[in-house]
Amino acid sequence: MPMLPVLPVLYSFRRCPYAMRARLALHISGAVYEHREVVLKHKPAHMLALSPKGTVPVLWLTSAAGDRVLEQSLDIMLWALREQDPLGWLPSADAAMTDALGLIAHNDGPFKRQLDRYKYPNRSGLDSGSADRDEAALWLRRLDARLRAQPFLAGKHFGLADAAVAPFVRQYAHTDPAWFASQPWAALAAWLTAFERSALFEAIMQKHVPWQPA
Repeated sequence: MPMLPVLPVLYSFRRCPYAMRARLALHISGAVYEHREVVLKHKPAHMLALSPKGTVPVLWLTSAAGDRVLEQSLDIMLWALREQDPLGWLPSADAAMTDALGLIAHNDGPFKRQLDRYKYPNRSGLDSGSADRDEAALWLRRLDARLRAQPFLAGKHFGLADAAVAPFVRQYAHTDPAWFASQPWAALAAWLTAFERSALFEAIMQKHVPWQPA
């Protein structure tokens, strides 16, 4: 076991949407942590010891009371924002939190399964991912309707739901950009473009040299 770090340690991979949303919350909370960029083909032994599931992100917290490992991206987001939430990303009302968690649950469940089959049809024994693309588009149209009624998924300002969902919509959009651009979801497309052009997104997408143990 390596020497205990002074700072929290985040094992991450730049392009992973789960890791993206964890970094979004950590950045906006002002958390100071050690970033360890992972090469997925050569996962660090220490990361696997902390989290045998072998996926990023993994946040390792140490204290005199003992270690704590957060190995789910939403748990990392909630931990960071409960430590400090200067922009009010966490919904203050129970109903709003239930709504946000409902959006995230659909994103992480049905939408993510459809996204994977759309993006990587061969992995599921499919000749084409178009059927899953079209199924996923039904939910995206509902998000578009929501964004026509309010500026962000969270309401009047960017919040937890936006940060948790946007990296996955981005991955869907980039699977076939021309097809995505041709769809009648102008509000959704504008929301995604604003996210991708934001200083926040630029900040969390900085490149890191892959981490090597000392």
